[in-house]
Amino acid sequence: MKSLALALILCVLLPLFHAFCYMKPMTLKPGMITHCRDDKDETWHPIGSSWRNSDCMDCTCNSCCSGYATPVDFPDDCMKEWDQKACEFKVVKKSDPSISCPVFGSVGK
Repeated sequence: MKSLALALILCVLLPLFHAFCYMKPMTLKPGMITHCRDDKDETWHPIGSSWRNSDCMDCTCNSCCSGYATPVDFPDDCMKEWDQKACEFKVVKKSDPSISCPVFGSVGK
């Protein structure tokens, strides 16, 4: 029974090990405690809101986490390419980047 409980706990926690998140100190708007600042873009956001910054991080006033998954398992004749506008990796054929490839495993998000 202990083994089953341990296995269940590990299955629940495993996705968290691949998430890229960090805590950050709140930078409050001078004279106002209703907004905080995104350190990357230097934009102001209402406390309690969430947003995606130009590093493709999903943020709140207290933390940011990667807003994308990184492909780690795909066919050998394929490669991953970063699409900054879409904030995602695309996996395509090395010989013809117009052809998409299947992804069998990813980490993050």
